[in-house]
Amino acid sequence: MDNNETRGLKNLLGFIGLCMRAGKLAAGDGRTAEAVRRNKAHLVLMSGDASENTVKKYRNMCESRGIPIITLCGRGRFGAAIGREYAVTAAVTDKGFADRITELAERVDVNNGKNTSL
Repeated sequence: MDNNETRGLKNLLGFIGLCMRAGKLAAGDGRTAEAVRRNKAHLVLMSGDASENTVKKYRNMCESRGIPIITLCGRGRFGAAIGREYAVTAAVTDKGFADRITELAERVDVNNGKNTSL
Protein backbone atom coordinates (compact mmCIF):
# COMPACT_ATOMS: atom_id res chain seq x y z
CA MET A 1 0.00 0.00 0.00
CA ASP A 2 1.37 3.40 -0.87
CA ASN A 3 0.92 6.53 1.27
CA ASN A 4 -2.27 7.61 -0.50
CA GLU A 5 -3.85 4.20 0.02
CA THR A 6 -2.77 4.15 3.67
CA ARG A 7 -4.24 7.61 4.20
CA GLY A 8 -7.39 6.54 2.36
CA LEU A 9 -7.77 3.46 4.56
CA LYS A 10 -7.31 5.60 7.68
CA ASN A 11 -10.02 7.96 6.41
CA LEU A 12 -12.33 5.02 5.70
CA LEU A 13 -11.79 3.46 9.13
CA GLY A 14 -12.18 6.86 10.79
CA PHE A 15 -15.50 7.37 9.05
CA ILE A 16 -16.65 3.90 10.11
CA GLY A 17 -15.75 4.90 13.68
CA LEU A 18 -17.85 8.05 13.30
CA CYS A 19 -20.72 5.90 12.07
CA MET A 20 -20.40 3.77 15.21
CA ARG A 21 -20.34 6.80 17.51
CA ALA A 22 -23.43 8.15 15.73
CA GLY A 23 -25.27 4.93 16.56
CA LYS A 24 -25.66 3.91 12.91
CA LEU A 25 -23.56 0.75 13.02
CA ALA A 26 -24.79 -2.61 14.33
CA ALA A 27 -21.57 -4.44 15.23
CA GLY A 28 -21.16 -8.12 16.00
CA ASP A 29 -22.61 -11.22 14.41
CA GLY A 30 -25.97 -11.17 16.21
CA ARG A 31 -26.66 -7.47 15.73
CA THR A 32 -25.49 -7.55 12.11
CA ALA A 33 -27.67 -10.54 11.25
CA GLU A 34 -30.66 -8.94 12.98
CA ALA A 35 -30.22 -5.68 11.06
CA VAL A 36 -30.04 -7.60 7.78
CA ARG A 37 -33.08 -9.76 8.57
CA ARG A 38 -35.14 -6.71 9.60
CA ASN A 39 -34.14 -4.89 6.41
CA LYS A 40 -32.44 -2.12 8.40
CA ALA A 41 -28.99 -2.71 6.91
CA HIS A 42 -27.92 -0.65 3.89
CA LEU A 43 -24.40 -2.10 3.83
CA VAL A 44 -22.55 -4.94 5.57
CA LEU A 45 -18.88 -4.59 6.51
CA MET A 46 -16.77 -7.69 7.02
CA SER A 47 -13.18 -8.20 8.12
CA GLY A 48 -10.82 -9.69 5.58
CA ASP A 49 -10.08 -12.59 7.89
CA ALA A 50 -13.70 -13.68 8.47
CA SER A 51 -14.24 -17.44 8.39
CA GLU A 52 -15.60 -19.16 5.29
CA ASN A 53 -18.82 -19.93 7.16
CA THR A 54 -19.30 -16.26 8.10
CA VAL A 55 -18.63 -15.12 4.54
CA LYS A 56 -21.09 -17.68 3.16
CA LYS A 57 -23.75 -16.82 5.76
CA TYR A 58 -23.69 -13.10 4.97
CA ARG A 59 -23.40 -13.60 1.21
CA ASN A 60 -26.57 -15.68 1.29
CA MET A 61 -28.42 -13.27 3.59
CA CYS A 62 -27.38 -10.12 1.74
CA GLU A 63 -27.69 -11.41 -1.82
CA SER A 64 -31.42 -12.06 -1.53
CA ARG A 65 -31.98 -8.59 -0.07
CA GLY A 66 -29.70 -6.66 -2.41
CA ILE A 67 -27.40 -5.48 0.39
CA PRO A 68 -23.79 -4.88 -0.64
CA ILE A 69 -20.88 -6.29 1.37
CA ILE A 70 -17.51 -4.59 1.68
CA THR A 71 -14.56 -6.61 2.91
CA LEU A 72 -12.15 -4.57 5.01
CA CYS A 73 -8.83 -5.13 6.75
CA GLY A 74 -8.28 -7.65 9.54
CA ARG A 75 -10.57 -7.99 12.56
CA GLY A 76 -8.12 -6.24 14.90
CA ARG A 77 -7.85 -3.07 12.86
CA PHE A 78 -11.57 -3.09 12.03
CA GLY A 79 -12.36 -3.50 15.73
CA ALA A 80 -10.00 -0.71 16.76
CA ALA A 81 -11.81 1.63 14.36
CA ILE A 82 -15.11 1.09 16.18
CA GLY A 83 -13.75 0.99 19.73
CA ARG A 84 -13.60 -2.79 20.19
CA GLU A 85 -10.83 -5.31 20.56
CA TYR A 86 -11.85 -6.88 17.27
CA ALA A 87 -14.79 -6.93 14.85
CA VAL A 88 -15.71 -9.37 12.11
CA THR A 89 -19.09 -8.05 10.90
CA ALA A 90 -21.11 -4.86 11.15
CA ALA A 91 -24.18 -3.48 9.42
CA VAL A 92 -24.52 0.18 8.48
CA THR A 93 -28.11 1.19 9.25
CA ASP A 94 -28.10 4.66 7.70
CA LYS A 95 -28.20 5.16 3.92
CA GLY A 96 -26.07 8.31 3.98
CA PHE A 97 -23.33 6.67 6.00
CA ALA A 98 -23.52 3.55 3.80
CA ASP A 99 -23.15 5.62 0.62
CA ARG A 100 -20.16 7.53 1.99
CA ILE A 101 -18.42 4.38 3.28
CA THR A 102 -18.93 2.78 -0.14
CA GLU A 103 -17.44 5.85 -1.83
CA LEU A 104 -14.42 5.89 0.48
CA ALA A 105 -13.90 2.12 0.06
CA GLU A 106 -13.90 2.48 -3.73
CA ARG A 107 -11.17 5.12 -3.49
CA VAL A 108 -9.03 2.83 -1.36
CA ASP A 109 -9.98 -0.26 -3.38
CA VAL A 110 -10.24 -2.36 -0.21
CA ASN A 111 -11.51 -5.29 -2.27
CA ASN A 112 -8.47 -5.25 -4.58
CA GLY A 113 -10.60 -4.70 -7.67
CA LYS A 114 -13.16 -7.35 -6.76
CA ASN A 115 -16.75 -6.20 -6.73
CA THR A 116 -18.38 -7.63 -3.63
CA SER A 117 -21.65 -5.81 -4.14
CA LEU A 118 -24.40 -8.37 -4.26
